[in-house]
Amino acid sequence: MERSIAPFDDRSITFLHLNAAAVAPGGLSDWLARQLRLAISAGRLPVGARLPATRVLAGELRVSRGVVTEAYRRLTEDGHVAGRGRRGTIVVAAPVVARPPVPASPPSPAVFAAEPGADVFDAVRAVPARIDLSPGLPDLAAFPRTAWLRAERRVVADLAPADFGYGDPRGAPRLRLAVAHWLARTRGISVDPGEVIIVAGVAQALGLFAQVLRRNGISKIAVEDPGSLGARQHLRYWQLDTPPIAVDGHLLADLRASGAAAVMLTPAHQFPTGLVLDGERRRELLRWAAAGGLIIEDDYDAEHRYDRPPVPALWSMLPERVCYAGSVSKLLAPALRVGWVLAPARYRDDLVDAKRFADLGNAALPQLVLAELMDSGDLERHLRFLRPRHRRRRDAMIQAIATHLPGAVVHGAAAGLHLMVTFDPGFADTDLAAAALARGVKVQPLSWHRQRPGPPGLVLGYAARTPTDIADGIAILGSVPRSGLPG
Repeated sequence: MERSIAPFDDRSITFLHLNAAAVAPGGLSDWLARQLRLAISAGRLPVGARLPATRVLAGELRVSRGVVTEAYRRLTEDGHVAGRGRRGTIVVAAPVVARPPVPASPPSPAVFAAEPGADVFDAVRAVPARIDLSPGLPDLAAFPRTAWLRAERRVVADLAPADFGYGDPRGAPRLRLAVAHWLARTRGISVDPGEVIIVAGVAQALGLFAQVLRRNGISKIAVEDPGSLGARQHLRYWQLDTPPIAVDGHLLADLRASGAAAVMLTPAHQFPTGLVLDGERRRELLRWAAAGGLIIEDDYDAEHRYDRPPVPALWSMLPERVCYAGSVSKLLAPALRVGWVLAPARYRDDLVDAKRFADLGNAALPQLVLAELMDSGDLERHLRFLRPRHRRRRDAMIQAIATHLPGAVVHGAAAGLHLMVTFDPGFADTDLAAAALARGVKVQPLSWHRQRPGPPGLVLGYAARTPTDIADGIAILGSVPRSGLPG
């Protein structure tokens, strides 16, 4: 006998006409999450609507409560619903509805040129795409807005009028102290707050290092290959040569052959391969630096670890030969433009001068709010929240690659916010990226980050997208016939 239809509330006996009877037991959570997404996107569950309590809906559908809890968790992770305490689970955003592809002009060839220009990342960001799998972004939807606003209110309430004036170009003393404590807890670095210089992210740190080192007679900084195109562009802007060195066992041989007095590395989680600099390579590198070389250490993705223990920062082992840079761009958001620098004493005053004449120092108010987040423990709580969330997204991408990109080799899965995949030779990865973008999926070709030839590949970010978007994006990427691309 059919059940009657009641108006929607959490006592309804027929919620959205759902019927779980024909669904295979193992797929109930997937089915329910999909049905709820469809209802939200169609407006049957508008923003502000309250979902039934998990116990109530489980009873109505005659499924276990865990099925409903898991479906709600997925919708929460996708950003479509949110828990509101006694108010229950509320719809907070409608999903983007996938539309059939429409004929359009392919992206400008300049975007995926073999030699990308200085504005290439700006150009790519400006191109619309339904699913953006570009690397370099954390989960921006998870930004701790409530904690940030709470910290901001506390900070502003305690400020004296003089605190709204010009600050120290080295950074707010409170943030420099908080960063020193943060580095001691998370990176094994023992540093006096007076040695910390606050900068506008690692990008500015590289520019400051480049200026100072060039004035000190260094005109060549070796860089990893493959390695960050953006970092290489920053160094070249300041007229520094960037000879490539391998990221494997040939690192030291390449470094010595390059004749460079300095090298820039991402040792905690190499971009883009995901390799970790440890063991004998680390010892050899430190011996090279102790003999007179200089290391620029970009502590990239150091906080994001899933399947391996952390490795200590190089600065903690040889501070007199290492220039260290870190930031909150991959932990909170790039929009904050807050990072920090540690440098050997002989370069520190020059770095402060370069920072002073660049911008007189970072904006003081965001520095103080960030210090409050660090001191209160909110930043560490945020990191603990992010790790399992990012791990689920990484796992979703690995599974999707195995399903839709057979033959692709996955690199760098143990840590970080991105994966690198490589393919057998036979096509240009820039053409693959262009074809994917024409289908609404944004990725970065691996060749952008190479100076020397290598197999085609892609660099795929997963942290900023939901598992559903990741699976859809990789499926679309897999639909591109690689055999038809130019070699």
